[in-house]
Amino acid sequence: MPTGIITGASRGLGLALARALTRDGWELVIDARGAVALHDAAASLGDAVTAIAGDVTDPEHRRALVDAAGPRIDLLVNNASVLGPSPLPALADLDVNAFARVMLANTLAPLALAQLVLPWMPDGGRVINVTSDAAVWPYEGWGGYGASKAALDQLSAVLGQEQPRLKVYAVDPGDMRTRMHQDAFPGEDISDRPPPEDSVPGLLALVEGTEPSGRYRAADLAAVSA
Repeated sequence: MPTGIITGASRGLGLALARALTRDGWELVIDARGAVALHDAAASLGDAVTAIAGDVTDPEHRRALVDAAGPRIDLLVNNASVLGPSPLPALADLDVNAFARVMLANTLAPLALAQLVLPWMPDGGRVINVTSDAAVWPYEGWGGYGASKAALDQLSAVLGQEQPRLKVYAVDPGDMRTRMHQDAFPGEDISDRPPPEDSVPGLLALVEGTEPSGRYRAADLAAVSA
């Protein structure tokens, strides 16, 4: 059975992807900061899932994920992210310490986890870093979060060049009806956004397909594979 790690998998896109992969016979190690929600999610996924609660910014937690998944790790999905201050502040008002925490969670932690995983990946292993259109477009208020994802995009691109035996992807899942998206728009109705399950086919296309390393939109991948 192939083995993968998915961070931020107690809800939203991470949980939706974990459901799809376990149906396809994967063994998974999943994490999230909230222990209760994480273990509830794991219980719904079956015996092929190991849940380890913790924060990806913690080096000991990252090591625990890799130790639980090894010795062969076929897939790493860096999905865990933090939004930063909400309501989203303009850059003129963004607290730099809060921005540093966003960068630590969204950029540095995914790189650090990938560094631990790489020695255990076979040829053809996949690293999928979940990014955002905020990494590309200058949305007001999204400067801190967008900068963290833009940096993640660049790290993904360089890692793909440096690790030609692997597939390294940055994937934009598109707008989703998630708690993070709701936090970005407090008090607003986001029920018109699609559920995270709609983005899963695009991610599965990267897990199962032959696309070269690079940056992709989940919607484009799903349209091609439909």
